[in-house]
Parts: sequence; structure tokens; C-alpha cells
Amino acid sequence: MSLAAGRFAPSPTGRIHAGNIFAYLMAWLQVRSQGGTMVLRIEDLDVERSKPRFADLIQRDLELLGLTWDSGPFYQNGRREAYEEAFERIAQQTRIYPCFCTRADLAAVSAPHLGEKAVYPGTCRSLSTASAEERIQAGKDAAWRVEAPPVRIGFEDGLQGSYSQLLSEDCGDFILRRKDGAFAYQLAVVVDDAAQGITSVTRGIDLLSSTPQQMFLQDLLGFPHPEYLHIPLLVNRSGRRLSKRDGDASLDEMLIRFETPQGIIGHIAYLAGLQPEDAPVTPEELVAAYDREALQKRLQGRIAIPWT
Repeated sequence: MSLAAGRFAPSPTGRIHAGNIFAYLMAWLQVRSQGGTMVLRIEDLDVERSKPRFADLIQRDLELLGLTWDSGPFYQNGRREAYEEAFERIAQQTRIYPCFCTRADLAAVSAPHLGEKAVYPGTCRSLSTASAEERIQAGKDAAWRVEAPPVRIGFEDGLQGSYSQLLSEDCGDFILRRKDGAFAYQLAVVVDDAAQGITSVTRGIDLLSSTPQQMFLQDLLGFPHPEYLHIPLLVNRSGRRLSKRDGDASLDEMLIRFETPQGIIGHIAYLAGLQPEDAPVTPEELVAAYDREALQKRLQGRIAIPWT
């Protein structure tokens, strides 16, 4: 039996905050408790927002916190050929079509969907090949969507239990390539997880609804399914998830408040119920006490954990 392989997958758009650290700590503990290895992947698909200096700072921050990795960093920005190949392989097996809808178009007709998503109504699905080509020749930008079949895809989440989607209704046709030519997260993460041998994915519950889409692509590409664990989000007092953009619970701020990296890890571990008291601790010290079954009982069904 092979050892588990997990990953850190930060976007280099700012310094890490408490919410990021919580997700990375949980991913690290899940893998290290099984004697497995960690991969560091820098998810810099968004070229405009991604900055090399943040990629460097994130690595230093992880090292400071004791969240070590065994291979990487791997950068998505240099893997265009791999994504292109996967895109073409998918196009040979199922329908991919151009979509000319704007964000305003989608906002006007899309229904709310679990996980901060909206179900695409299929506006461009019925466009003829000739009509679509005419628009492209006229200079209209197009994203490329994969048609979601009426197939139910489900799995047993390691923390949240059973989850499934009827792709055609609960997900809708989703984007594989954006209007700016960049490949979408759903495609890139599937290709990279397979290439890097990832068998364990721990991430925020906001990505739970993305998992059946990724499993659908994994099946088309002949890739194995990792084990998934989706954790609650850390939120501020108003219930909004912590974010880099809003400067929430930044690492520098936490170092002032908790004085040491161990103090930060200890506080987050306490909020998550990983230790009974709010005391400094290292990730290594948490491994021995990591109990996934007990964690599932505490966290299953929880959407958020207040940051205090």
C-alpha cells in the first residue's frame, strides 16, 4: 500500500492568513499522520494577480510555521502544454463548445448554487457551429465549456460524509478555458493532482461542490480519484470568510498577537478542536494526537468556524 501524498496549493496573490493556515495545517496533519508526503504547488494561473514575491513569502511563511513539504514548488504557469493536451483529450470524448456570455448575462439568468457557484443555463449550448465561428471571426471573445451530462457523481468525503451532484442540473456546463485563454482551475487542478501523484486533498468546504466536476474530468482523462476532505471555513465576526484581499488575520498581525509561530498554530488547533486548550504547539506535536474519526464528529456539517 502506497503512502498518502497531499499538497499545499496556495495562490500567490498575497500573504497567507489564518484561514489559509488552518487549511494547510489540516492537509499536513492528514498526510503526516499516515506517514505520507507533501507537495507544494503554486497555483499561479491568474497571471495578473499572481506575484513572484508572494510565492517566495508563502514558502518562508510555511517554513516558519513548521509546515514542511517534500517536493516542489511546482508552478502552474509553466504547464500550459499539459493543460492543452488534457483539453484536447476531453474534446475527443465529449462536447466542448464556445461560450460568449458575459458576467452580466450570467448574473441575470443564473440561479444560486451551493459553494458560491451558479448553474449555467446553457445559453450558448445550442449555437450552431457556423454561428459560433462567425462570432469568433468577428472578434468576440469566447470561453470554452464542457457539456455536463445527466450523470450523478458522488463520493464519500472524509469529513462531510456522502455528497453527490447530478451534473446536468446541479452543476451545469462548466468552463475549461477562460476568455483570456487561460485554463480554468477545474482542469488545471485535475491535471496537476494526477501528474504529482496526489492521493489526499484537504481543502475548504467552499470547494465541496467543485469535486464532482473534477471527478468527471478525472474519469474522462483516466485519472484516479484522490481522497477528499472538506473542512469548515474560518470566518470573521460578521460571518464573512477570511480573505487576503481584506487583510484578515494576517500572519504579521498574528505574530504580534500570539508572539510565536507555535502560538499561531496552537490557537488555530484549539479553535478546530485539535487540542483542549489554547496553548502554543508545533505541527509535529499535533500529529500524535490527530484523530480523524473524532475530527469528523466535530466538523461534519459545519460550514464555518468563527475566528476569535
